[in-house]
Order: sequence, then C-alpha cells, then structure tokens
Amino acid sequence: MLITNNFEVDHPIDRVWTFFENIPQVAKCLPGTELNEEIGEDHYAGGVVIGLGPVKLSFDGNAKILERNEDTHTIKVDAAGAEKKGRGQAAMLVDAALETTASGTKVAVTMDLQLSGAAAQYGRGLVSDVTAVLLDDFAANAGARLDAIAAGRSPDEVGQLASSSPSGFAIGLRAVRMALARIFRRFFMPYSPEAV
Repeated sequence: MLITNNFEVDHPIDRVWTFFENIPQVAKCLPGTELNEEIGEDHYAGGVVIGLGPVKLSFDGNAKILERNEDTHTIKVDAAGAEKKGRGQAAMLVDAALETTASGTKVAVTMDLQLSGAAAQYGRGLVSDVTAVLLDDFAANAGARLDAIAAGRSPDEVGQLASSSPSGFAIGLRAVRMALARIFRRFFMPYSPEAV
C-alpha cells in the first residue's frame, strides 16, 4: 500500500538534508522505532514496536539506504522486519524528497508498505490510518529535533517528546477519528452531479 505525507520545517534545505542523511537519527522520529546497530555501509539494524488497542506488534529488522542524491536532495531507504513472535513480516520502501520553500524546506515522504501475517489482518484502511498517524508524529518529531539542532542542543533532549513507544490506545483513537472523518465525507458531503 502506498502512503504519502508532506510537511514543512522552518529550516534551510542544507540543514534538513544533513539531518536526513543520519538514518538512525531519522528513525528516532518515527514512534517506536530505533536503529541501534550499524551492520554495513548505510545499513542499520534495529526494531519497531507498534501498539493498536490490546495488540502490540514488535519487529526486528534492518534499513539500508539504496540511493542518495545530494543534487536533487532525494533519498531512498529499504526497510524490512519480522515480528518477534512470528506473527508476520513487514517490508517498506521509503522515498524522501526535499524542496526549498519561502519559509524553509518541504519534505515529501512516500512509503510503499507491504504487510503479512497478523498486521495485515487489520485491513488496508485501518493500517493506512495508523501509518498516517505515525507519519504525522514523525513530522512533529523531525521538526522538534531540527529545532534543537538549530539551537545548539542535542536532538536527543527532545527526542522523547513523542518518539517513545507509541500508545496503542492513543494511536487507535486517532486512527478511528480519521476513519470516521473519511466515512462522514463519503456519505454526508453534498451530492454533485458533476462528480459522477
């Protein structure tokens, strides 16, 4: 499934690019994710923990930079993992592109996510909503860490604001709100013959 997210940060593109080149630091922006072992050039091992209601999925995996282009400010990362209790696997191809704006830098993230096992059983809509929630948290955390760097502080000082292991209940509620909003738009938006 393809999921996209765009956000802006009030920092120059060179600073944001330097930040995005540090994949373990970027991973800390995604709640429940940590890459803590370098296993090769641009290749890291770590884990992801995602909770949804009473279910917690914990993946061991790795991430590798496939492409990095400083001229176009684009980066492609391949990540894959297996659930620790054997309940499924996840594979993800992430493309990030940076673009200068009037107030800073626009970050466009495209994620192609493939799930199997228990995680896939939640259904495409719910998984998409949960992932969108996590990407919103990622954007907030990236902004906070970039702010800390610009202020001459360690980004890890603010790293725990939203990047601790995500609460399954909180994520579930936010995903349900997104699903309800989608249903509301679908069934209650004024009918337009031109749209048919």
